[in-house]
Amino acid sequence: MSIVVTGATGHLGRLVVEHLLADGVPADQVVAAGRRTERLADLAERGVRVAAVDFTDPASLTAAFDGADVVLLVSGSEVGQRVAQHTAAIEAAKAVGVGRLVYTSAPHADTTPLVLAPEHKATEEVLRASGLTYTILRNGWYTENYLGDVQGAAESGEIVGAYGEGRVASAPRDDFAAAAAVVLRTEGHDDATYELAGDEAWGFADLAAAAAEVLGRPVTYRAVTSDEQRAALLAAGLDEGTAGFVVALAENTRDDLLAGADGTLSRLIGRPTTPLVPALRAALTPAS
Repeated sequence: MSIVVTGATGHLGRLVVEHLLADGVPADQVVAAGRRTERLADLAERGVRVAAVDFTDPASLTAAFDGADVVLLVSGSEVGQRVAQHTAAIEAAKAVGVGRLVYTSAPHADTTPLVLAPEHKATEEVLRASGLTYTILRNGWYTENYLGDVQGAAESGEIVGAYGEGRVASAPRDDFAAAAAVVLRTEGHDDATYELAGDEAWGFADLAAAAAEVLGRPVTYRAVTSDEQRAALLAAGLDEGTAGFVVALAENTRDDLLAGADGTLSRLIGRPTTPLVPALRAALTPAS
């Protein structure tokens, strides 16, 4: 079996490669693909095949995907360009006869008003229309997304936002990567869509309590209005568009759009998802 992982130079893709190797997939059956292949030199030294890919260069995609049984398409980070980039990858996979394409999407992408969902919904539509066998991993929120809040609380003693009483069923990236590795290396996932989230949804008072435990100092959660958060973001130097996006995401969180948890993630990885405190502690600990 040949497994290609795009975005292998990023956080999630790299973790997926590491899980595949730890799960016993031979290194020469794994292709780590990314733009900056110099970041993959250590994987190459371990026997992993390395491929340079650029979503704007179809030839690089077909070269990387040729002969692959399964491709993991880690969603791109360039908002506004992702549908075109993902479509290029899907077309390349179809052109070379990839057996199955796995895509990392967003929670309930086809029905949610979540501000970042439209590009994922559009990509899912392209993938389903392609005729490829697929698996869609609708990844929930990464616990690491809140590291900035926790690090800021180390000085301020506060976590501030327009989250209201909203809850988040987060899990660390490593849990999502472990699930992706299972889906890539095992059968039974053809044309499946998985909603993935942490086992327990937490509120921002819980995040403050977890931050206090990890930081060893008191931390409180201070809820503000959307207008107050927008004004603070603009005062901090963000442009109107970025501030509006951040506030919209906070409002989505307030409305519990990130709170869904049905146990699918823990079932795939064969253990409970990592709770908030140990996930934050691990993320804040420098790698040795």
